[in-house]
Amino acid sequence: MEFAVSCVSGVLSCFVLALAYVGSLYLWTSKFSRNHPSTIKRRFFSVLLVTLAAPPYVWLWANNTDKGYSLWEWLGIRTAGIGAAAVLPLVLTMILFLGPIVMVFYDGISSYFDLNLLKSEVSSSLWWRNYWVAPFTEEFVFRACMLPLLISCLGFSKAVFICPLFFGVAHIHHVIERLRFQGRVLSNPSYMCQRIFFLHCISVFQFCYTTVFGAYTAFLFLRTGHLVAPVICHSFCNLMGFPAFGEISSYGQPRSSIISIAFVAGLIAFIFLLFPMTSSSFFNNKVYAGFI
Repeated sequence: MEFAVSCVSGVLSCFVLALAYVGSLYLWTSKFSRNHPSTIKRRFFSVLLVTLAAPPYVWLWANNTDKGYSLWEWLGIRTAGIGAAAVLPLVLTMILFLGPIVMVFYDGISSYFDLNLLKSEVSSSLWWRNYWVAPFTEEFVFRACMLPLLISCLGFSKAVFICPLFFGVAHIHHVIERLRFQGRVLSNPSYMCQRIFFLHCISVFQFCYTTVFGAYTAFLFLRTGHLVAPVICHSFCNLMGFPAFGEISSYGQPRSSIISIAFVAGLIAFIFLLFPMTSSSFFNNKVYAGFI
């Protein structure tokens, strides 16, 4: 199986996938917010249906010949090199998050291993969404299923930066829910306008952040040829959240200086290790080796 999709067809097919994923979230009418257990459980069902339908959809665009690789290999689901794909990209991402990890250490790492707290979190639908369902379904649909449709005409560099735009735009829908639920309790028109402007700023920031993050996980997928690499890193980034740069000064000296150094050192080390730690030779990546 091989892919030889035109750029127009590739972009349109990815748009359909993104529309199907986001649209599935709104199949259900609910008076509750996106974080309510009933909303989360319903959305689990709908996004899993889209995830199951995505591979046959991608298969329709393939040249089904005896040459090339299987559909599952194109989608990054294979065993060769999976151990390295599960570990090396995660270590690389942890290096990038060296500053936040030092902050966690100063906050008291024992709080992150509280068994009672962990049990309560694991039993919640919010935990399953943030660390399992969302990372897997988003990386599968927005990376594993889209990149094979784009890379044959765009090449490695362009595909890495075009593909995450669908991911970034797909997160803008969050502003709709914020406005819908906050609009019920905001009666002052002036204050309402301020809140709308603020929420739009949040959405723009979220678009930029998710697009950059999507470019990174697209890079990991193509370099490793494994779905597990971006999924694990996605889950880890959801756990860490966006780095709290504004809180560095609150730790006092010398901790704030140590944290600042950790941020800079982590970024520098990440830049130098980005390509060496994602070499295709570690992951037996033959599927996308010709593109990178």
